[in-house]
Parts: sequence; structure tokens; C-alpha cells
Amino acid sequence: MTTYRIEPAGENDIKTIQGIARATWPHTFGSILSDGQIEFMLDRMYSTEAIRRQLAEGHQYHLLLVQDNDPMYPRGGEHYAHMQGQRYRAVGYVSHEFDNRPGTTKIHKLYLLPGSQGKGYGRLLINHVERLAARAGQHSLRLDVNYQNPAVDFYEHLGFEKLGRHDTEIGNGYLMEDWQMEKSL
Repeated sequence: MTTYRIEPAGENDIKTIQGIARATWPHTFGSILSDGQIEFMLDRMYSTEAIRRQLAEGHQYHLLLVQDNDPMYPRGGEHYAHMQGQRYRAVGYVSHEFDNRPGTTKIHKLYLLPGSQGKGYGRLLINHVERLAARAGQHSLRLDVNYQNPAVDFYEHLGFEKLGRHDTEIGNGYLMEDWQMEKSL
């Protein structure tokens, strides 16, 4: 398997998070949501101000970095140096919040660049959040996922169970139509 690292992300990483989101959302939601809704949601959830606010409210972002020692590597993702001279490329991120409800960690976002999907990286990010949540004394993980998103099957495979549908009006006449899913730790 490719060498990887999962590192906390902060304000200096906002552009990387935004870049991954902008590369991923059309691929993930292009057949589910209109272009207008995708753009509306990206602007609403991934503006610099929105991410800063999320960080200030206790959302923790972590970047998935994969080793990339080829300086000419053509595909997206910011490069990060490591003290041993290794180069890493950001291919995804996860955002979570402890005690979104008492004892429950909510996974707000988990996205991987399209070329990095299907390689086990999503499982690595979920496992990482599970470990952090368990260390923090949490008893469950929770997330919302669009009911048409193929990732529903991925989450079920990892032990998440559907609790029910939850639709949220988000403005401009748009609706988020999600499954609420939960996994006990």
C-alpha cells in the first residue's frame, strides 16, 4: 500500500480543503444535484469564512496525505514536505466534531479526490476518526449522507446503520436529502 499520513489541518490548509472539495463535488454529486445546487453548497460550506467558522466551533479537519516523490506528478492536491525529505500530496480530508450530541462524534465531511477513491483511503479516514472518538470517550459516530450517494453502501459496509431520512432546506429553494447514519464504538 502507498505510504500515507493523516495530519490535522488548520487555517493554513483551507485552500487545500477547498481545492479537494471543488474537484470532488461535481464528480460525486453531478448526477444527483443540479450544477446550481452544487455551486451554492460549495460557496456556503467551503468559503474561507465558513471553514474558519467551523474550525472556531470545534470542527476538526484532518488531511490524508499520500507519499509522492515525483515532482512532476500532474494530478491535483497540495504538496507537503516531511522532515525526512519525503513529499506527500493531499488526496482527501475528513471533518468531525466531538460531542455534536453528548457522547457522539459527528463526521461532517469526508471527501477524496476522484482518482483516489476505491483505494481504501476512506476506510483509513473513518478508522482515524473512530480512534480519536474512542480516546475522547465517545460512544458513537454519526453522519449524514445524500440518500442517492453511492457512499451509503460504503458506510453500511463499515458498520453504520441508517437511522432515517432527514431533509433540510438550505436556501435558494434547495434541499439536502440525507440518510442519518450511526455506528456504535
